[in-house]
Amino acid sequence: MGKVWFVTGSSRGLGREFVRAALERGDRVAATARDTGSLADLTAEYGDAVLPLAMDVTDPTAVTGAVRRAVEHFGRLDVVVNNAGYAQIGAIEELTGAEVRAQFETNLFGALWVIQAVLPYLREQRSGHIVQLSSAAGLIAMPMGGAYQASKWALEALNETLAQEVAEFGVRVTIVEPGGYATRDGNNPDPLANGHLAQAHPAYAALRERLAGALGGQPAGDPAAAARALLTVVDSAEPPLRILFGQGFYPMLQQVYADRLRTWADWQELSAAAQGTR
Repeated sequence: MGKVWFVTGSSRGLGREFVRAALERGDRVAATARDTGSLADLTAEYGDAVLPLAMDVTDPTAVTGAVRRAVEHFGRLDVVVNNAGYAQIGAIEELTGAEVRAQFETNLFGALWVIQAVLPYLREQRSGHIVQLSSAAGLIAMPMGGAYQASKWALEALNETLAQEVAEFGVRVTIVEPGGYATRDGNNPDPLANGHLAQAHPAYAALRERLAGALGGQPAGDPAAAARALLTVVDSAEPPLRILFGQGFYPMLQQVYADRLRTWADWQELSAAAQGTR
């Protein structure tokens, strides 16, 4: 028997490709979106194998209800994909409190509400796989992405903790860290042109221009290839806690982590002194 999926943010982008890949191989999917009209073509093509659910991840009551409906409809959940999210772009000085709070409400708290809603079912059946969509930006930080990156760094910690807490119940956790993917009209999403933009301050105009030139040339990943890769992850007997999707950020990550280790080593004498003696 195929797997039963629960996927948030299914209306477009990677989430939609995950849903389609699962359906194409005969799995069943509870696909959530704010507007289920965006899923009409999938229900027409796959019929009862897909359950469209209207859900806003920032509404914990709606999340609990959607999860309950999915379990009642399919009888179980095997793979839960926390995919819903967006990028708030802007220099730290440019961001408003409302923008940062909204970023965390969707990216962090939305994922938390889904996790808390599905865990009672996964614990009871003593199986399941929670897949958290993070980002390469959940591992490194770059200018203009402070709010987005902070939300993804928080997700990394939340899900690493979760993995340790639920392992004894047979529940697996994988954090997927994609690079740039062609999720908007076939183009590589430019982080300075897409997402939610803070009101620009002229002091950061030159920095914004440099970043646009550097990041705009990054090759776009194929969302369908990412979906095929996710199938391999969820079918693995020993799925990874973390996995990068795409190759563009791997050399950068190697350098960033090497620099962190070197800095800690260089300052180890002072670190030891900061311990003090009693």
